Amino acid sequence: MEALIDETYERVFEKELIEEIKAVAKLIEFKEGDILIDIGKYIKTMPLLINGAIKIMREDFDTGELLLYFIEKGDTCSMTLNCCMGDRKSEIRAVAETDGIVAMIPVTKMEEWLGKYKSWRAFVFESYNNRFNEMLTAIDNIAFMNMEERLYNYLTEKSKISNSRTINKTHKEIAYELNSSRVVISRLLKALENEGKIKLNRNNIEMLS
Repeated sequence: MEALIDETYERVFEKELIEEIKAVAKLIEFKEGDILIDIGKYIKTMPLLINGAIKIMREDFDTGELLLYFIEKGDTCSMTLNCCMGDRKSEIRAVAETDGIVAMIPVTKMEEWLGKYKSWRAFVFESYNNRFNEMLTAIDNIAFMNMEERLYNYLTEKSKISNSRTINKTHKEIAYELNSSRVVISRLLKALENEGKIKLNRNNIEMLS
């Protein structure tokens, strides 16, 4: 599986850094639905996503969980970086959206590489910037968009993540991730179907536009 590290990061990191990653990384295969990082746990390693997709959730103690953003191949999670560097408990839950592989990097190496490799510093800062922008988008969605717009954006993102127009999610699962109710989501999905944007099938949702 080390060849996957070369394939994913050969255009991002120096050859020397890639060799160090392969030497210290613990490669973990995960399945859809696996919890990779949980709320309240100390994080001693940082994830580099080699393959697949992971959703980052924030817990709301009153109503459940809120989807913050997705990370995909070649990404890392900036909130994990904060917890690692500050030796703090995790405030997010990372759940596998698809099957995949992640390389877990010891926190001591993260700090060492910041001073040793220019490409690593650039990668970390870009990751912070990307995740920050995605969280701003999530806040904007909640504050300024109606639920139908949020739902359609959610479906569009799911389609992009899976590289498929077919979304295999139940109405109940979508409601949970959008912090809504199944009844509301079912009604809005029907409205989107009437607008010609999606097609509702028995076990999935098909994106049409």
